[in-house]
Amino acid sequence: MSGSVPEAVSPAPSAPRSRGLTVVVGLLAAAVVAVLGNLSVALLARAAGASGDFAPLHLSAYAPLTVFGVVLGAIGWAVVRRVAKNPAGLLRWLVPVLVVVSFGPDLSLLGSGTPGSGPLAVAALMVMHVVVVAVAAVAAYRRVLPLPLT
Repeated sequence: MSGSVPEAVSPAPSAPRSRGLTVVVGLLAAAVVAVLGNLSVALLARAAGASGDFAPLHLSAYAPLTVFGVVLGAIGWAVVRRVAKNPAGLLRWLVPVLVVVSFGPDLSLLGSGTPGSGPLAVAALMVMHVVVVAVAAVAAYRRVLPLPLT
């Protein structure tokens, strides 16, 4: 027995991770990544000439909406995952459609008289929707709310 570790001292297997905790942590990570991505878009837009008067490009305006979008998207993803016969097929067309629909309120700002709502600022908002949905949220949903194999 010299040089060996007795079996009584072997490490115990780790407790299984809670599924709910995994989802919450994954969504929190997605929200943080999305807010940081949107911060980058906002800073780049301002550096390129978007007006600082355009309130939707301020962190205090888009951060809560970003978090809300990640959570709302997760709820929608979970519903589709649960009720659709082919969730992957449905999400393959639903996600891009919803992103395009989300551009509507942004486009309505053009010519609305909202301070600083020029084409560059509005385009930055549209890019933010893509950052939130396509990059951060969908990547997280695929990991923490995986789709069933068909």
